[in-house]
Amino acid sequence: MTAVRALVPLLLALAACRAPAAARAGLELVVLGTAQDGGMPHVGCTRDCCVEARVAGRERYPACLGVRDLGSGALCLIEATPRVEPQLALLHDFAGDRDRAPRSNPVDAVLLTHAHIGHYLGLAQFGKEVASTSALPVHLSPRFAGFLRDNAPWSQLVDLGQIELREVAAGEAFDPLPGLTVRALAVPHRDEFSDTFAYRLEGPRRTVLFVPDVDGWSDQPGLLDELLEGVDVAYLDATFYDGSELPGRDLSQIRHPFVTDTMERLADAARERPGRIRFIHLNHTNPLWGDARLRADLDRRGFRIAERGERVEL
Repeated sequence: MTAVRALVPLLLALAACRAPAAARAGLELVVLGTAQDGGMPHVGCTRDCCVEARVAGRERYPACLGVRDLGSGALCLIEATPRVEPQLALLHDFAGDRDRAPRSNPVDAVLLTHAHIGHYLGLAQFGKEVASTSALPVHLSPRFAGFLRDNAPWSQLVDLGQIELREVAAGEAFDPLPGLTVRALAVPHRDEFSDTFAYRLEGPRRTVLFVPDVDGWSDQPGLLDELLEGVDVAYLDATFYDGSELPGRDLSQIRHPFVTDTMERLADAARERPGRIRFIHLNHTNPLWGDARLRADLDRRGFRIAERGERVEL
């Protein structure tokens, strides 16, 4: 009996040690960037939005998400933007990497939507001159994979085995991390070098949709409803508010759905579930960055602007 009593404190201590690990089980999505490809301040921009941002030292990173496994610490990066270093640093901070041994690769998987500069230029940082990764899995469409294999400097990453291209067909589901099921969804966009994917991220508790780029909702009737089916949180293309913010530009050459149009189409859905629809990929000229009146109206109608650092439990 004495021996049993002596074991009780030890058993209680072991149970206490296990409890935090159990509490940390699951997946969490983190927003790492919310701007259009060039971010803000934008190269060459002399408008007030970027001039004031430079003076204030305020920076908006290009649209990017991260997913972390709360138990194992495994990390997935969705888009490799030109600001990949601070975005990875933010993801590592959320993962508590300051208190753990260095990783062999900065993340365990990368997902890419398409071959426009704000979505894949960060791959160069995984090369031998910088991170020198080893067989880092990169999930993307077959056409995009062919583009990387056939064009330098991306082909060097492939030839040296620093990235491992994992081709995914439209409509196909795959698991970049244990417990995280991703479905690639084809969407219409300017496809000069690759086709374009949206991603549906399915965890044990929630499903998140990521559509940073699409030409418009009217090009493919029913597309928006199809994308949103069964989704708990949707991050949607909000490059331009209503088009008036870029006078002198032919927007037919850089097509995106206007925020005003998306809000009109999804008015009922946003009213029924406020916060479900969150806008991302805002151009540096988008008035939603600084117009408090527009943001208040958007919030009142049940929509949200994605914020860097916000998290969603998957």
